[in-house]
Amino acid sequence: MLMRTDPFRELDRLTQQLLGTNGTWSRPSPMPMDAYREGEEYVIAFDLPGVAADAIDIDVERNMLTVKAERRPVAKADDVQLELSERPLGVFSRQVVLADTLDTEHIEADYDAGVLTLRIPIAERAKPRKVTIGGGSARKQISG
Repeated sequence: MLMRTDPFRELDRLTQQLLGTNGTWSRPSPMPMDAYREGEEYVIAFDLPGVAADAIDIDVERNMLTVKAERRPVAKADDVQLELSERPLGVFSRQVVLADTLDTEHIEADYDAGVLTLRIPIAERAKPRKVTIGGGSARKQISG
């Protein structure tokens, strides 16, 4: 059994319900992420603890990546009385604008231990390439 030690917790909950804020102003984002480049891929990792893999939806439209996830309540028996509920439930969404230099046609997604990891290859057109200069009998290559 849990003991409540914050005497103002119920007052905070009522205030949040009346103002319609649901406490989001004081909580971190329910879908924090990291983004970094690793070799020839761009990696985005989202923390989604407590979300089932079938409750995650990933869409890409043009350069807009949208990740939606639903954290559902744990099934409760009729004789269970909820003592404390601090984990946010419901549908969460996060949008990320992707650069034109990424190949959005070949995104790979993996979900393990509550972390959704997206790997997006760098587009061929964005990689350095050699350019050949022609003209007469001399040809020269330079880095592009």
